[in-house]
Amino acid sequence: MLAQDMSVGDVARRSGVAVSALHFYERKGLISSLRTPGNQRRYARDVLRRLAVIRVAQRVGMPLEAVARAFESLPQGRAPTKADWAKLSARWQVELEERIHMLQLLRDELTGCIGCGCLSLKRCRLANPDDVLGERGDGPMRWG
Repeated sequence: MLAQDMSVGDVARRSGVAVSALHFYERKGLISSLRTPGNQRRYARDVLRRLAVIRVAQRVGMPLEAVARAFESLPQGRAPTKADWAKLSARWQVELEERIHMLQLLRDELTGCIGCGCLSLKRCRLANPDDVLGERGDGPMRWG
């Protein structure tokens, strides 16, 4: 263990993330820790940056699976460098742009969708982009 390694309580205090959430993120493979001879978790300082990315992603509605896919580009066994984070950012850019586009569509079409009442999904730009489901005919294609 290095002197700069942090306990689970230290990480929780520094990051604002509950200890239970840290354990959850670790089970999901988003962060990792080492164990002391007394079986206590110790985290490297770079875990704080990962937690910051996780928190921001969750705040904007990104699923943890998307975060995990993005984190796959980060190195194992060493702290990510600025270049490693840039690589992650570039890799994640397309997925984020698609998500932004869908959120803008939702914002722009929500009032019409709420008042529309259609169940065919034939022409809905949110549930049926590019009318893919319309090729299969009218009716609720995703229900049932």
